Amino acid sequence: MYGWEFPPIQSGGLGVACQGIVEGLLSHGHAVFLVLPKTTPAMHSYGGDHFKVLSAGESEGIIEIENIPTSLYSPYASTDASFNEYLKKMLEEEPNAIYSTNMLEEVYRYAAKAAAHAKKVPHDVIHTHDWLTTEAGIYAKKISGKPHVMHVHATEFDRSGEHPNQAVYDLERRGMEHADRVIAVSQRTKEMLMKHYGIKEWKIDVVHNAVKPNFSTYHKSHHINPTDKVVLFLGRMTMQKGPDYFLRMAQKVINHMKRVKFVMAGDGDMMKQIINMSINLGIEKYVLFSGFLKGDEIERAYAEADLYVMPSVSEPFGITPLEAIRQGTPVLISKQSGISEVIRNALRVDFWDIDEMANKVIAALRYPDLHRTLVERSKEEIDKISWQKQAGEITKIYEKVIKK
Repeated sequence: MYGWEFPPIQSGGLGVACQGIVEGLLSHGHAVFLVLPKTTPAMHSYGGDHFKVLSAGESEGIIEIENIPTSLYSPYASTDASFNEYLKKMLEEEPNAIYSTNMLEEVYRYAAKAAAHAKKVPHDVIHTHDWLTTEAGIYAKKISGKPHVMHVHATEFDRSGEHPNQAVYDLERRGMEHADRVIAVSQRTKEMLMKHYGIKEWKIDVVHNAVKPNFSTYHKSHHINPTDKVVLFLGRMTMQKGPDYFLRMAQKVINHMKRVKFVMAGDGDMMKQIINMSINLGIEKYVLFSGFLKGDEIERAYAEADLYVMPSVSEPFGITPLEAIRQGTPVLISKQSGISEVIRNALRVDFWDIDEMANKVIAALRYPDLHRTLVERSKEEIDKISWQKQAGEITKIYEKVIKK
């Protein structure tokens, strides 16, 4: 399996999903060799003999708990402008870790080094995640002759709208055309692959994401102000995630409710724009920016919120609502998301319908019975979802391509 990020190295849902899939496959007794650009000691701390982390860094073979110099390119920054901003930030935080400043060069460098493992690691199937690793999968298939499954978590049309980065789009399409099978994280994504990439329907299998069981002991303590309701946005500050629609909704809610705070957790290329927007809308004292959160900070943010809102413009799936529900927080999701195919007991709205979004937020905050019903019934739904079950669906796909 070729991946780009894996907890604790992650910048979004791709790493979370990769970990969930790996753990699900392990529960079925499969052996997983996960090839990554960079490894940490934490990645070697579970899985036993059936799980090995290999590196596509400067060293070859299985890495014994050491950092390998690698690309720090984010899987979510596909445009030159967003990459340059990401690079500048990472240079400030980790000045000695960069060895290339060109995003496509990084992808091909990773592919060349990563595919080398196909010569020496026994395997039955090659599994890649998104455009960053698909070239490695193509190379690996040429080396070993084993079938290639490409897992699509997001497309360039999700990240960039109707003006995709052509080079990224070409990599995505090339990967899907060469793969023996394509996994889409939602029916919505499957339809996008057919429409924009010309991939045949028979070649695409839909496997929804899942969420790990809840072991958190966090309780709603409302450190902000015990009398205020808390509405949470957690995600990248990018066009895809709709942070500007969240703020416009917040303004309308504040016109009817004053004892409410809107917490925006995350960062991204729209961060400065969103901060300025809160000031221009005159709601800055109601909006709190936490910056990028990770680990327990994320779980605490979910737990302390009264409502989680995901106003995404285009969301292939969206794991964050599942994480919020796991913490006992009801969710409002955009109809333009794959998660709406899985969770029925959630408030739904078109991302652009700010008035309706505000009305539903107010209802969830004002009416305890609605709030309680959403919490109870949505938790019942996610109790039926597991990475083990989804890994079983992926196993069936492996069996298809191996027997082909």
